[in-house]
Amino acid sequence: MVGGALRNKECISVGATSKLLANMVYQYKGMGLSMGAMVCGWDKRGPGLYYVDSEGNRVCGDLFAVGSSSMYAYGVVDSGLRQSMSVEEACELGRRAIYQATYRDAYSGGQVNLNQEDVLKLHHQYQEQNI
Repeated sequence: MVGGALRNKECISVGATSKLLANMVYQYKGMGLSMGAMVCGWDKRGPGLYYVDSEGNRVCGDLFAVGSSSMYAYGVVDSGLRQSMSVEEACELGRRAIYQATYRDAYSGGQVNLNQEDVLKLHHQYQEQNI
């Protein structure tokens, strides 16, 4: 599949990428690997979002939160998601969801990888806005 993509000078699709990851981790099923990942991107079919876990399961969907603090993120997204959001509004909602999850869960790191933002900086920003 990858060779075909390179021969045709096209990037591999989001779906094919998620399938490759699922196939790779499936080989380690039952060996102690623990993983939940989101594969997202934009290809000629449009936006794509997939969840892949360490059992090799692969699910296509519109919304996923992964990890020990995902319930915090879901709470923020559930309260703020609208169909007619601008890209900036959607990014801000995602940023806020990741912030809430990361700030409340010691195992979630300290970075919002949307723009490599420090969670403590976001905490002060949102605290000032009373969000």
